[in-house]
Amino acid sequence: MKKIPKFKNEDEEFEFWSTHDSTDYVNISKGKRVRFPNLRRTTKLVALNMPISLIDQLKFLANKKDIAYQSLMKLFLIERLEKELGIK
Repeated sequence: MKKIPKFKNEDEEFEFWSTHDSTDYVNISKGKRVRFPNLRRTTKLVALNMPISLIDQLKFLANKKDIAYQSLMKLFLIERLEKELGIK
């Protein structure tokens, strides 16, 4: 197995793994199954009052895209936040 180099930052690591095969560096046959029973949820329930017609339109579009309408709403929120904050 080759030795994994030290990286200065995430971008450098990303570039490395984008051009190298991890099987040259990690022996996955020696991997072990682990559990993380004490992990906390990273999501929080949020209640929104929305017009029924808006929900119906979201459900219609989500059905066309074959995803859950809540997932579609999250995607829309992420896209808008990225646009507003100048991310990506």
